[in-house]
Order: sequence, then C-alpha cells, then structure tokens
Amino acid sequence: MANLMQLNPLFSRLTRFDPFRDEDWLRSLGMRPFNGELETVPQIRIDLTESDKEYTVKAEIPGVAKEDINVEVEGNRVCISAETKQEKTETKDEKVICSERSIGSSYRSFSLDSEVDDAKAEASYENGVLELKLPKKASSAAKQLKIK
Repeated sequence: MANLMQLNPLFSRLTRFDPFRDEDWLRSLGMRPFNGELETVPQIRIDLTESDKEYTVKAEIPGVAKEDINVEVEGNRVCISAETKQEKTETKDEKVICSERSIGSSYRSFSLDSEVDDAKAEASYENGVLELKLPKKASSAAKQLKIK
C-alpha cells in the first residue's frame, strides 16, 4: 500500500522559488524582489520609559525636518511616522559615484498599558531625537456593584 501525502501548495512554491522571476508572488507576501541593489529602509528606534504619571518616548529620526514628522495618539496606541525627502542636486561636470542616503517613509506604532491623556501630551524634536511626554489618563477606580 502506498503512503499518500497531502501536498502543501506554499511548500511546493518555495522549493522552486526563483527570486528574479517570482516578483508578483513576493509582492503579494509584502516583500520586495531583489533588484541588484541593497536598499536601506529607514527605521524609527525608540526608548520607552514609564513613571507613575506618564510615559516618555525618545525616538531617533535623524535627517528629518520636524514638519515631516507625524505623531498620532489614540487611547493607548501611539503612531509615529516620518518622511525623508531627497534634496535636488544639480551637477554639470560631475557624476554620482555613491548615494547611501535613503528617501521614503518610516512608520512605528506601539501600544501602551494605560491610556494616554492626549490633551496634555507634548512633543519636541531636537538633534534628530523626537521626545514625547505622554501623561497617563486618570483611571476611574473600579466600582463594586451591590447584588440585589
């Protein structure tokens, strides 16, 4: 008697994977195909501290103007996004040998344990570091219900 094995279509696709040909499949998985260039993706790195009254977030976003940074606070969710733009350079007798400065968008989102009082939240940006002061929302004490 022959042993039958169920074929997983994803596995069979990976066994014959060709990164130079299967661009549509890579994009459907949210990945970028290899185009011969090593692409740097700007990342937002954070330090998060907590006290009894507030959260403090320090996010490294170098090379970005403060007008290109967006911070959204909703409940206990914090979203930071930044857009880096390419400077226009005009050269007559020169050619670009290497350009490693990245352009594009960066996004970072995270949840906190307590809700943030967004009316009292503050943000400042200096020397490539975004600092957020996010006061905790005063939580109402749990109410005990009397059973009738």
